[in-house]
Amino acid sequence: MRSSTPLLTVGLGLLLVACGWVGTAFSLPPKTEGKSASLSPHTVPKVASYVITARLDDKTRTVAGSSTIRFRNPSKEPTDHLFFHLYLNAFSGKETLFLRNQASRSGQRNGTPGKIVVHSLSSPVFGNQDLWPKDPHSPGDEKDRTDIRVPLPRPLLGFEEVELQMAFTAHLPEIVERTGFERDFFLVAHWFPKLAKREANGRWAHFPFHPHGEFYADFGDYDVQLEVPATYVVGSTGQLTRLDATGDGLIRYRAQAEGVHDFAWTAWPGFEEEEQTLHGVKVRLLHPQHTPRVAMATWDTLDKGLLHLGSAYGPYPYPTLTVAVPPAWAMRAGGMEYPTFITTGGSEPLSFLGLRDVELLTIHELGHQWFQGMLATNEMAHPFLDEGVTSYVENRYLKEMFGAGSLAHWPWLTISRLAGARYANMRFPGKQAIASSAPEFDSFRSIGSLVYARSTLVLETLGRVYGEEKLHAALALYAQRFRFRHPKPKDFLKTLGEVLGKEAEAQAQLMFMERGRVDYALTAVETRPQGQHFLSSISVKRTGNLDLPVAVRVHFLGENARDYSLPLGKRTHTFLIEHPHPVHFAEVDPDHSVLLDENLENNRRTPQEVAPDRDQQFQSALAVLSWVLSWLTL
Repeated sequence: MRSSTPLLTVGLGLLLVACGWVGTAFSLPPKTEGKSASLSPHTVPKVASYVITARLDDKTRTVAGSSTIRFRNPSKEPTDHLFFHLYLNAFSGKETLFLRNQASRSGQRNGTPGKIVVHSLSSPVFGNQDLWPKDPHSPGDEKDRTDIRVPLPRPLLGFEEVELQMAFTAHLPEIVERTGFERDFFLVAHWFPKLAKREANGRWAHFPFHPHGEFYADFGDYDVQLEVPATYVVGSTGQLTRLDATGDGLIRYRAQAEGVHDFAWTAWPGFEEEEQTLHGVKVRLLHPQHTPRVAMATWDTLDKGLLHLGSAYGPYPYPTLTVAVPPAWAMRAGGMEYPTFITTGGSEPLSFLGLRDVELLTIHELGHQWFQGMLATNEMAHPFLDEGVTSYVENRYLKEMFGAGSLAHWPWLTISRLAGARYANMRFPGKQAIASSAPEFDSFRSIGSLVYARSTLVLETLGRVYGEEKLHAALALYAQRFRFRHPKPKDFLKTLGEVLGKEAEAQAQLMFMERGRVDYALTAVETRPQGQHFLSSISVKRTGNLDLPVAVRVHFLGENARDYSLPLGKRTHTFLIEHPHPVHFAEVDPDHSVLLDENLENNRRTPQEVAPDRDQQFQSALAVLSWVLSWLTL
């Protein structure tokens, strides 16, 4: 039935969620007892720190820079080479790994190309000789130059520290993958040669820039001086200070950030700048002029979001946060997270139309300050640990703030963010496990369906089935315990099991690490007189590899309904019930706790029902709802 009537199946599921059946109200998790994080931006081991001086030429769209890198081998194992990421080289031509893949988020668009040219790399430790290879390219891929191996004259010993000097020029592309320029707007991200992360076991976590992947790096301190044309308004990672004029039409800025793993900045003459202190954090908002609704919604979300996320997952540990809203014609630069600096988006017209685009983008990118910025997970190997968990956090916040209209609110219809996630996952189900590495996904659409949408459904299901307060406590424990520690999937799953129980951990393992799926169906409901009572038979079937504790609710004529627990470990089960009244109808998982249930049409049945019968008006309504959600998903 699912293959022959996909619209009906999807639409029925959406109606259950979009009409407000979104579970219990959200409350902040209780204080978690247990091991808390002792690391902070001050005390986290600084493996790779950068002092950078750079100048923006807004005519040639280049950034000329020099950097001094302090690198401390974090492993006891020596290494005879380094690895550097040159991310902008992904946009240098159509044959790079990034642009070969036409199924990526932005692989089909490459205007003015970008690249990083390294002029020199040296170190006093190695006699100041130029270490940069003559013809560098990614290992095993001569057409890609984003992952560069640099041999050393001698091995760098375990825990040895080295200082490196580098000169480079970043040629910015037209905005692609949320970096570059558009007209006189600049988002300068992934712009400097950056050391790959070295693990404690001595392995380099290096990789070419794949169109489905993001980033992974060690923590360090950044001290960056920027020279920018005087007409530009600048925002960046860290604490930004305006220094002085250079005498040639440029203004010098200094940005300092402690205990971060990346540095990005933006510049545009059209920014309107606002500043507030929210919950002890100095927040700068840069947004286009004449966008008061966007600014108001952004400030409201930042104010409530910092309080909500700080209470739930530990206080925001940095003194500053910069938020940039790109102009409408550069919106491809929106929706990205960097330490203490995020880009968001949204528009005045859409906010008038009842869409929560500003709030959604703002809380999602703010949530990344916790679930990526502070945890620093490997986004290439395990994208669900940042995008998946953050999408759930985003959904929880929006549901708390806006209820059933957390995605869109109109007088005739409200749509929740959860309905959008369920629609995306059912419309584009994908074939991979959620926990697959970024290159294993066949398209960015499958990442959206699985990593973003299905992760939200998994965590929401775990909360509804095993207890929302327990789930919130588990996420709080995970966020605080592994702050600044680069956790892996096993750490995440173990923490879930520690709070929710081993049964929940086993089900989460199936949901995330394998292609966990389930369909609960009422296969038969019969009721017949037996003496002074009625004997009823209710049969339930479970398909798929998930086995979650759900109820079967039986509604009797003339009396309130009763719930019966479906036994775990059984594929089929029949309830035999003797009762004074006949069965009116029965439903499995009546509170819609299992959002991964693949077919909601077979969850309810009456004694006389053979198959669902939907009239034309109902199917037309579903078609309209499906079209609306398709548009919102895009």
